[in-house]
Amino acid sequence: MSGFFSLLPDLLPMIMPSKVQITKASDLAAQRDGKDAAMIRQGAVIGKSDRMCATASIVLIAKPHCSSAVHHHGEQETIIYAASGKGMRHELSPGDFAFIPPWTEHQEINQTDENVVWILIRSGPEPVVVYLTGWGGDEAKADSID
Repeated sequence: MSGFFSLLPDLLPMIMPSKVQITKASDLAAQRDGKDAAMIRQGAVIGKSDRMCATASIVLIAKPHCSSAVHHHGEQETIIYAASGKGMRHELSPGDFAFIPPWTEHQEINQTDENVVWILIRSGPEPVVVYLTGWGGDEAKADSID
């Protein structure tokens, strides 16, 4: 009988499907910094699934000539879709995708004169961000992150 109960999380969505949930662009709220921050992260689909979040779904708007701190997302995998602009340490153009494996250090960079917009999808229900003191560095203290 215990084997049946372990299957319930996988079976219930097939037996009792849920409704489609929409997050309107007008409802996106900045997660970390305000609208004046250089990197604006807007949570789109967070806490609605135990398997993925879409920043964790996130809309990331990078203002001109800015960069994030070097960081990784722990055990989470990340998919980035470049919606507009060109940026990242590995150049992404509109329509490009990037896959970032767990524990992989990376940095968002916008060296252009225009906003860059990326859509981020991560595994896990809530976004995990571990800021580092630099490439290969130790975990940064929260008050030392720009």
